[in-house]
Amino acid sequence: MKIALVTGATSGIGRATAVALAKQGFRIIATGRRKERLEELQQELAGITTVLPLLFDVRSKEAVQYAIASLPPEWQQIDVLVNNAGNAHGLSPFHEGSLEDWDAMLDINVKGLLYVSNAVIPLMQQQGRGHIINIGSIAGKEVYANGNVYCASKFAVDALSKAMRIDLVQTGIKVSEVNPGLVETEFSEVRFKGDKERAASVYQGYQPLQAEDVAELISFIVTRPPHVNLAEVLILPTAQASATVVNKQL
Repeated sequence: MKIALVTGATSGIGRATAVALAKQGFRIIATGRRKERLEELQQELAGITTVLPLLFDVRSKEAVQYAIASLPPEWQQIDVLVNNAGNAHGLSPFHEGSLEDWDAMLDINVKGLLYVSNAVIPLMQQQGRGHIINIGSIAGKEVYANGNVYCASKFAVDALSKAMRIDLVQTGIKVSEVNPGLVETEFSEVRFKGDKERAASVYQGYQPLQAEDVAELISFIVTRPPHVNLAEVLILPTAQASATVVNKQL
């Protein structure tokens, strides 16, 4: 049975992806910072597959290295890595941005992806195969007003995905990038510091993507034949044409 490691599996796209891959027969290594949510996911999937919860923060290089190094031998043959952990903090003009928000986005969206990939790739190399899925964003394709550092972090994910694909092509490890548009998750609630009303307004007047829509795409990508790699996919709700053009019927 194949193994998939999903970061940020406690909510949103990460959680939905863990469920989708479990239904495809994968054993799941679910990582995150909220122990109770990892345990809930483990219980939910108990009748489908085996889930190994790993509690750590991707921002900590030491915590990532320790967690991956501590995997039992039967969990070390990781076939799929989904670098999903990420966040957005604030929506301010560049000159009014918060240094703390900038650090949080760069530490999780960029450094977290680097730390986890660096720890997992050697395990994939040992078996001569693997598939890395990096969760980017339409914000990594288009800059929008007040998105500045968040967009920069996702542009970095785009560049890193391309670079990883080039550098790993001789190893048998696939690298894919999934770039969602507007997805209704906890994303906006985090960005707006818990302001539920403001967060809800982002998704009003049209049908946004759901986490399950993105998870279904990821499931499709990782179940293609060995010679097929869907390298980059942009997935949008029908009502969205670009980062800023959305057909809202308010």
